[in-house]
Amino acid sequence: MEGQGMRKKGRPRSVDYFISFGYCSLKTPIPLEVSMDIKKYVYDLALGARAGARSLAKASSAQKNSALIAMAEALRKGASELISENKKDISYAGGKGLSKALIDRLTLNEKRIDEMARGLVEVAQLPDPSGEIIKMWQRPNGMTVGRMRVPIGLIGIIYEARPNVTADATSLCLKAGNAVILRGGSEAISSNRAIVKILRNVAKKEGLHEGAITFIDITEREAISEMLKLEGIIDLIIPRGGEGLIRTVTENSRIPVLKHYKGVCHVFVDRDADPIMAEEICFNAKVQRPGTCNAMETMLVDETIAEGFLPGMLGKFENAGVELRGCPRTLSIYPDITEVREEDYYREYLDLILNVKVVKDMEEAMDHIATYSSAHTDSIVTMNYDRAMRFLREVDSSAVLVNASTRLNDGFQFGLGAEIGISTDKIHARGPMGLEELTCTKFIVFGSGQLRE
Repeated sequence: MEGQGMRKKGRPRSVDYFISFGYCSLKTPIPLEVSMDIKKYVYDLALGARAGARSLAKASSAQKNSALIAMAEALRKGASELISENKKDISYAGGKGLSKALIDRLTLNEKRIDEMARGLVEVAQLPDPSGEIIKMWQRPNGMTVGRMRVPIGLIGIIYEARPNVTADATSLCLKAGNAVILRGGSEAISSNRAIVKILRNVAKKEGLHEGAITFIDITEREAISEMLKLEGIIDLIIPRGGEGLIRTVTENSRIPVLKHYKGVCHVFVDRDADPIMAEEICFNAKVQRPGTCNAMETMLVDETIAEGFLPGMLGKFENAGVELRGCPRTLSIYPDITEVREEDYYREYLDLILNVKVVKDMEEAMDHIATYSSAHTDSIVTMNYDRAMRFLREVDSSAVLVNASTRLNDGFQFGLGAEIGISTDKIHARGPMGLEELTCTKFIVFGSGQLRE
């Protein structure tokens, strides 16, 4: 399909098309034959993006903030165009048989475009971490040593059917002084192309290097393979999408990867939970937007309150269209649902499907989480302070919540501005990745002629 970035045989795009996006210069033209030299195409893009990273590292906070605010306004003004392009992607996704939840993640409307724009403005209002000196100490020889935050450099983002990631990733990378090279999924090619065009046009008007926002505008999978080989040009890869995508990227990348494989998230309803609060939290965690990585996949309920809590809660879920899968003790209380299987506890449904398990106590709940959780997000609903604090200490996930929905594990909700992803790694960054997580540190030294003895 032409609208999905595919080209009919013998009908290549023109050089003017690529130049209009800043993807090549007349000195390094994109090959015109249908069998495009993907390796050269990606390599040339990455070199341009690398130049953008060097330039952006010199930009002032005021210049970056001005660009972000202008980008937000341009997105709002371009809403009708974005929605029109997004409709092409939705039609394509429907033809591929994507689930309603995934199509929901793909869909742009005026509200979501305004949310993207507000995300850019909020990032502009956050402190610029680049150049911040976070610690200083003096050595016996009089030398002063410190650590300074600096941009990582060029960050590659590989993502699936979520066009808002294009704006979110760009805003965070730009504010932290990093260039970004974006490779979105084929399902969102028209939407991503339109968003990038708007952002790059603003960057140019604001005096920023266009290479700082680079988009791989082809859908061939080979582009990802070539991107992952560019060690020494791209500094960090962040994949965002399903487990299959993330594992493929991790297994094939020569570049460091920050990731989470999947979001198998839990809410444990403790015996001392406020029942109304518990019902509202669990319903929100599953139903509010089930196709996200921080949606609840398993609800754990203390056996002391199960008979009183489950009938109303599960009835509310069923009325909302949730398919329920319960353990034997759940089935004894609410029989007309499917029995959960062992393998279901490992699954990230990304849909209106929920596992329900009755547990003896918090110990069993935490044991279950330790066994099946993906270390993404887990929550307890309780009014018991001691159990709440134990849960916080002992559950080993990127975010652990008390009396709050798992859906809140999000950079925007945590006050980081739009996030670039949620990491379940334990090195460099863990949890929602905001501006500080998109920098690294270097040592700085102030001397007065000190020499090594």
